[in-house]
Amino acid sequence: MGDFFMEQHKKYMLRCIQLASNGLGNTYPNPIVGSVIVNNNKIIGEGYHTKAGTNHAEINAINSVKDKSLLKESTLYVNLEPCSHFGKTPPCSVKIAELKIPKVVIGTIDTTEKVSGKGIKIMQNAGIEVISGVLNNECRKINKRFFTFHEKKRPYIILKWAQTSDGFIDILRNETTEQKPKWISGPTERTLVHKWRANEQAIMVGKNTVIFDNPELTTRNWYGKNPLRIIIDNNLQLVKNLNVFNTSAKTAVINSITHKQVSNTISLIKVSSKNSIYEQIFSFLYNSEIQSIIIEGGQKLLQSFIDNNLWDEARVFVGHNFFYQGIKAPELKKSNLTRKQKFCKSTLLFFENNSII
Repeated sequence: MGDFFMEQHKKYMLRCIQLASNGLGNTYPNPIVGSVIVNNNKIIGEGYHTKAGTNHAEINAINSVKDKSLLKESTLYVNLEPCSHFGKTPPCSVKIAELKIPKVVIGTIDTTEKVSGKGIKIMQNAGIEVISGVLNNECRKINKRFFTFHEKKRPYIILKWAQTSDGFIDILRNETTEQKPKWISGPTERTLVHKWRANEQAIMVGKNTVIFDNPELTTRNWYGKNPLRIIIDNNLQLVKNLNVFNTSAKTAVINSITHKQVSNTISLIKVSSKNSIYEQIFSFLYNSEIQSIIIEGGQKLLQSFIDNNLWDEARVFVGHNFFYQGIKAPELKKSNLTRKQKFCKSTLLFFENNSII
């Protein structure tokens, strides 16, 4: 393939990725997918997957083409291999074959058992020229939650915390200390965190964080669905008037005592101390089709995930203030700083660990 054609393919694949990102947080358990249809180097149709159970990106792109006769001489671009099985919607690969679209350019293969090359084969058997692997890494990265879930059988794990310039995550507190947290970051950062929560399916904190901060763990400052709240409370010591037990979102309490559905929004999930608590939590999340989780604290919980190398990325706000003493922030022993973002009261650092690429 000539350099000119590859550059053209990359240009349109970048548009697919851009479109796909519009669905982040709304398509679970499906991946995020964007598609464009090109005729004579001009985009004549485009679309993205908006929600599970609705049309996939390829169908939305096809439906947006005004002159359907052009489809037989056009190229369809999509960041993920078109599906090959019947779910809530018919298989896209079959529809593409029926419409006799002559060329399909794919960003990356769908490695799930239901697809994994089957969509490509359907289209090739119909005489369609299929090109795959265009911006493969970028296309896998945008669906890092989907690929991690299916390939590693666990959710994509995001660690998040704020620390002072001198490396403290909190002041020294006990149960008699005033519960309001001493903020390290500002209101802009807190709004961003709520946006992150809307993009992920679950959020986890430990018992002490609930006791000291009484967080709600919702997306109240941003539009979007509240994540499943997961609380580690081994001996079920938390009182039920805390914010994490309100009806704003569902809450699962990981404990060693009982397994019980307490109400429509509260469930108790029993784990055994004889086995790895992480494997048991991941098994629960995997069976619940939870593809992503944010670990928000406290320090011991965050550090335990780091020490067991069970994280994919970390987002750390480093405030401009100092505590001089208190609870030390978690330490990333293995990390790759990817970028920084500056705010008035802090600098946000992004780290990567277990790459799915």
